[in-house]
Amino acid sequence: MADSLKIRGTLKSWTKLWCVLKPGVLLIYKTPKVGQWVGTVLLHCCELIERPSKKDGFCFKLFHPLDQSVWAVKGPKGESVGSITQPLPSSYLIFRAASESDGRCWLDALELALRCSSLLRLSTCKQGRDGEQGSSPDASPSSLYGLPTSTTIPDQDLFPLNGSALRNHLENDAFSDKSERENAEDSDADTQDHSRKTNESGSDPLDSPGGPRRGTTYVEQVQEELGELGETSQVETVSEENKSLMWVLLRQLRPGMDLSRVVLPTFVLEPRSFLSKLSDYYYHGDLLSRAATEEDPYCRMKLVLRWYLSGFYKKPKGIKKPYNPILGETFRCRWLHPQTNSHTFYIAEQVSHHPPVSAFYVSNRKDGFSMSGSITAKSRFYGNSLSALLDGKAKLTFLNRKEEYTLTMPYAHCRGILYGTMTMELGGKVTIACEKNNLQAELDFKLKPFFGSSTSINQISGKITSGEEVLARLTGHWDRDVFIKEEGGGGTEVFWTPSEEVRRQRLKLHTVLLEEQTELESERLWQHVTRAIREGDQHKATQEKSVLEEAQRQRAREHQQSLTPWKPQLFHLDPLTQEWRYRYENHSPWDPLKDIAEYEQDGILHTLQRETMSGQTTFLGSPVSRHKRPGPDRRLRKASDQPSGHSQVTESSGSTPESCPDLSDEDFIPGSESPCPRCRQEAHRLRMLQEAVLSIQEAQQELHRHLSAMLNSTVRARQPSAPSLLQNPRSWFLLCIFLTCQLFINYILK
Repeated sequence: MADSLKIRGTLKSWTKLWCVLKPGVLLIYKTPKVGQWVGTVLLHCCELIERPSKKDGFCFKLFHPLDQSVWAVKGPKGESVGSITQPLPSSYLIFRAASESDGRCWLDALELALRCSSLLRLSTCKQGRDGEQGSSPDASPSSLYGLPTSTTIPDQDLFPLNGSALRNHLENDAFSDKSERENAEDSDADTQDHSRKTNESGSDPLDSPGGPRRGTTYVEQVQEELGELGETSQVETVSEENKSLMWVLLRQLRPGMDLSRVVLPTFVLEPRSFLSKLSDYYYHGDLLSRAATEEDPYCRMKLVLRWYLSGFYKKPKGIKKPYNPILGETFRCRWLHPQTNSHTFYIAEQVSHHPPVSAFYVSNRKDGFSMSGSITAKSRFYGNSLSALLDGKAKLTFLNRKEEYTLTMPYAHCRGILYGTMTMELGGKVTIACEKNNLQAELDFKLKPFFGSSTSINQISGKITSGEEVLARLTGHWDRDVFIKEEGGGGTEVFWTPSEEVRRQRLKLHTVLLEEQTELESERLWQHVTRAIREGDQHKATQEKSVLEEAQRQRAREHQQSLTPWKPQLFHLDPLTQEWRYRYENHSPWDPLKDIAEYEQDGILHTLQRETMSGQTTFLGSPVSRHKRPGPDRRLRKASDQPSGHSQVTESSGSTPESCPDLSDEDFIPGSESPCPRCRQEAHRLRMLQEAVLSIQEAQQELHRHLSAMLNSTVRARQPSAPSLLQNPRSWFLLCIFLTCQLFINYILK
């Protein structure tokens, strides 16, 4: 189908362009000669709604539900730059047809093209899997239009973050035409109004402040400092200027002193918060995704152990300490899993300042795992060395298996403060235990001996046990190669190595857009200190850091004066287990028939479900709504994920709806009304029964957890105290022997 349509640009002015509709794409040209290409709209990621208008003609809108770009990177003939025209929006396009009949025809044709995009993606995936020898790389449909391959398109991008955002497109889009009518008339001379710029409300509704909130906007972090492997990045030579500052600081310290209240100079600070530091363990979260689907418990434990080791090789250059988080400080980020088209969300909050406690929660329900825990940072000064202890536990849960793994953390040890070379190491014994499978992994992070060589730094040893039986032993270096030797046969194999290939497989980190961060969010809170440290201005960094610390003391004084205790926003302390738990945690398994996508808004994790979307929007295409002006609840047209029964679209320039093929969409629309009322009633009854059973199971598990905690506390209270020295028979026996020997010696001496 091809015809001229008016398209509204970013400057609120209209221009007439030639639009050619193909299966899966909408080609836009400057003239009907199809020579001056403007752009290609990818329909597989778009949704279609009718846009009410008080002007002549018929308006409709194509938009991306996640506010991403809808344009292809190249043209149908490989063009990289389109023809010069007025700037067009990146995430949506508003079209105007000459008459309502033409607009209805375009709606029906676009709806069919949206469905054909599903067939296009399926056929492209099939061609990529088959890999026929006689096929040409340019023979795929996607290559004809310069489209990316289908494997690079996440399925979750086809769905909006919430139903309210879609309704916002329907409700708020009507205001832009009204404001345009008040400020400017629609001109048929399309290029005359390109420079006109209005101040009325005509922007995309998702960005309007009065509309419903959508999911948090995340941006990819391109730059990342991994540090060098080995001892190089863990050794630092202090300059003479900084040595004088350290001596002033060391005069205030005593051996065994807690350093949590000591203000450190800024030259030893790593330019990021400790809450961000704790997120280093999830750049290889795809290992947990694999572990969640692994059937063998022993292989599952090895994958968890491999993931645990993957969080240590990222190190700052030199000896650096992250910022101490401010009370109430939060940090949010996520990682994209390209293999499963899912996201791992990380949410952390500083829930206590004295002692400093950092609570965090990690979730990827689609891949079947979550993690929660809290870390209490403690530090001790020993004269020429100091240690930073991370007291606390983390619990990894595989949702589909109801399996929990309890993990502990090593401590950081810095030596050479007064004399020698300053070196940072990791030390201590850690455990990863799964009580359900009776499996446990033990790792011993060894400190470098006093007379040890360079190969003895960062050494690690450990074992995997099942009860008392040792299944495997591990040796190596925690920032380099780790080897495993299975008991009962077999040689030594490489268990984990942070090679260049492994580093390239790190998941891409996305952080919250700075404009959407709150005042107490890590990146925004410490931005001035971070900028000063990276510019080398230690004086300014110290000043900015003092401003934040004074603001924290002022907030503490205000809470004391108002007699209202401070409460964390995202976490709460369990009174029975004395553990910090995320307020909005969801440990229910992922239901692919019900759940669509997991998203985060204001630190709260939500799950978009099909029932929620069908309750807020009605998919067009049913016989009742076809060729009729939709009401407020019947405006949304959405691409189906199921293939259509029609294999191609007939190009037509007709302007009547009758020229479009008559389709039946009930096979394509999820949540559409079943033709059998009895079947629909039975399905509803079974769904309600399943939800009731799941809620009962969750209540039983919660009750079991509370009863276990109460039983443990009762046992500890009733546990008899250890017998005293005089009540021990062994002590009386040794005393008798001692007296006998004493008498014998006295007798001999006489």
